[in-house]
Amino acid sequence: MDQGWTSERARQIGGHPNGTPTPPIRIGLALGGGFARGIAHAGVLKLIERHRIPIHCIAVVSAGSIVAAAYASGATPEEIARAGCAMRFRDVGRWKPSRLGLVGSERMNRFLERLLKTYRFEEMHIPLGVLATDLSTGMPVAFSGTGKVFDAIRASCSYPGLFQPVRHQGQLLVDGAMSIEIPAALARQLGATHVISVYLPAPDHGAEPRNMFHVVNRCFQILQSRAEANWRSETDLVIAPDVGGTEWDGFGRGAQLIEAGEAAALAALPDIQKWFPRVRPAATTSALPLAEAA
Repeated sequence: MDQGWTSERARQIGGHPNGTPTPPIRIGLALGGGFARGIAHAGVLKLIERHRIPIHCIAVVSAGSIVAAAYASGATPEEIARAGCAMRFRDVGRWKPSRLGLVGSERMNRFLERLLKTYRFEEMHIPLGVLATDLSTGMPVAFSGTGKVFDAIRASCSYPGLFQPVRHQGQLLVDGAMSIEIPAALARQLGATHVISVYLPAPDHGAEPRNMFHVVNRCFQILQSRAEANWRSETDLVIAPDVGGTEWDGFGRGAQLIEAGEAAALAALPDIQKWFPRVRPAATTSALPLAEAA
């Protein structure tokens, strides 16, 4: 992926000492995963919508892809919040153990059909980029531009060991967070000059794990913490809702998660508003072609 834009360059575009015109600001949202904790993203979007913060593009991994795709398709934050609060594991997964995973994600297609207003990347109201991981190479696979979004979202949400990988155009794809925890660099590739990364902290499992899934989950947390500097270097502002008390399957806490997202975004609002005094908001443009989702 193109990582030519650095966060330092993004911070410099607010003005030029010689009085030349300043480039238009383009805010990109980069949303991380967390399964049920991803409902908190709807709270962040509610605050952004309420204060009319212009969003140029959204780049997402894992659970963030469901919320972001709905918003980019034209669903309101309130609609997304209602769906998130009503959502249960059975809406997106069905237990059917196989050699590659315990849960199939085909049910997610029906859930997305009800939630999204449109199902193709090229029809999105806001440019959308969804990141998955190629299980063979370990490399990130970015979807945007054209094609149907369902396989991209299912792949990006396919947490290894729990969800079965998704086969797409000869590749076996798993959770995008396995390669990049928060796709801030993808937001830059989609044209963002300023990137807001929404990070959903996992519960602090200082206690001894109670089951195999806790062991696997904690191992991934350790690996991702070692690579945290990568996405932070491409980020101008981090919003971190207080969701650490919610487990991966805590769908029943939807209302609290949304409130946490709103509160964290409200706390960050003064920093966002500082970007605007000398820089006019830019209109949203079409997404850059990255990878096609058939």
